[in-house]
Amino acid sequence: MGKKQKSEQSATSMTDVEWVIMNVVWEQEPCAAGTVQEALAESHGWAYSTVKTTMDRMVTKGLLTRKVIRNLNLFSSAISPDKAKRGELKRLLRRAFNGALTPMLQFLVEEEELTPDEIQQLRELIKQAGRKSE
Repeated sequence: MGKKQKSEQSATSMTDVEWVIMNVVWEQEPCAAGTVQEALAESHGWAYSTVKTTMDRMVTKGLLTRKVIRNLNLFSSAISPDKAKRGELKRLLRRAFNGALTPMLQFLVEEEELTPDEIQQLRELIKQAGRKSE
């Protein structure tokens, strides 16, 4: 197993569709389902009913909150982008790498073409992590 993990708070997992919707909500919150549907019309072509139904389910899952003003439903995120990414990354780490961080990082480095700038950034991150653990 990997190193002891920081807080085990993990966000509810999101489907690909929920990620797409959540990214729009994070950019435009609070927003109505119609606003989200319009933002995604060109790239996805989803009907209003599809977006609204998905957003209603996201409220039930605890991903979004809803505030009703007269007959308008305004949706806001219930989780931050960082919390969502953290949960997604922890799930991937557990499923694909049995919780071990080093093999995952090794896999990414071997699979991706890193620029010299990215390599330098990784070196700096490792250096900072080394200082924290001393």
